[in-house]
Amino acid sequence: MDIEETGLEQVESRWFIDLEWFQSSNRSFSALAQHCLCIRCRERLRIDEEEVPADEILAAIKDCCSKEPDFITAGLPVSESIFRIFLANGNQPLGLEELGKQLIEWRAGNPYHTSVEVLSRLLESDRYYGLKRFAD
Repeated sequence: MDIEETGLEQVESRWFIDLEWFQSSNRSFSALAQHCLCIRCRERLRIDEEEVPADEILAAIKDCCSKEPDFITAGLPVSESIFRIFLANGNQPLGLEELGKQLIEWRAGNPYHTSVEVLSRLLESDRYYGLKRFAD
């Protein structure tokens, strides 16, 4: 495989939050994602009282919390912003170009760290947010 093919593979690959990775890594998706919930959803889901299933957290963030103006800001670390974009999209797989476009939109037009190459490196090296390449 030559450099052009590798670059094309990077651009065309899609990514998502691998919920099974959390379980196999003895980590809790719910514990990580619950800090992204707005106050209304925290109360409605009773976050402090019990473990909330991932699908309920994803639905709440997609339908409610991600609509808040401060859900993703330019002040958040890029990796956290990427994680929140997947949450806001209901964990639908995204390609690197689309992810870069959404990062720019969410982070008030700031293109810092949004190139396909940078995003590819960030996602490949992730060991915290469970970001994995989507296998079609």
